[in-house]
Amino acid sequence: FTMMEFYAAYMEYNGLMDETEALVKSVVRKVKGRSTLTYQRRRIGLSRAWPRLTVQDAYQCYSGVSAEGSLADASFDERMVRDIEPQLGYPVPTFLYDYPASRGSLARLRADNPSVAERFELYIAGMELANGFSELVNAAEQRQRFVAEEAYRRSMGKRPYPTAVKFLQELEDMPPSAGIALGVDRLVMLLQDTDSIDEVVAFTPEEL
Repeated sequence: FTMMEFYAAYMEYNGLMDETEALVKSVVRKVKGRSTLTYQRRRIGLSRAWPRLTVQDAYQCYSGVSAEGSLADASFDERMVRDIEPQLGYPVPTFLYDYPASRGSLARLRADNPSVAERFELYIAGMELANGFSELVNAAEQRQRFVAEEAYRRSMGKRPYPTAVKFLQELEDMPPSAGIALGVDRLVMLLQDTDSIDEVVAFTPEEL
């Protein structure tokens, strides 16, 4: 598959959501000549501002439990895939944001609410299109996360990863930033209204 990654210095995740929305809208207008998509016989409007839904609100609305409760009973990922993701991105694209800190990936925590991370995902037609966040550029905090992750992996009997020494060294000089990875193949799927990614990827798994 093809991913497009881009970063912006001195930007945080709200600004990056704005830029991502503008980018996708521009691509659709260029390719389709309009501000709407039809995917699998369902119309998706792009012109108005795209709603932003917190992970906590999404769990309460679509799964009937809190995000914290789903983490406690180890059902977070299952409920996300089964209950929440299929509901997102109709009739307009939707940003899902403010993930629990334990699902923060490489995102920094919110200064006013450290229980959540400044991470978001963009959904269109029930499909995750992009994953972005305000980058955690505090090397000491990132090292602590790596140590905690390795302790968890060892407790599960998994092979340990080597410490990302160079990455941690580079963080010392990195300015406040936000970054995102966008699935190009998935965007092409939406533009071409195909139901299989194999129809649009440059190389299918069978060809590799």
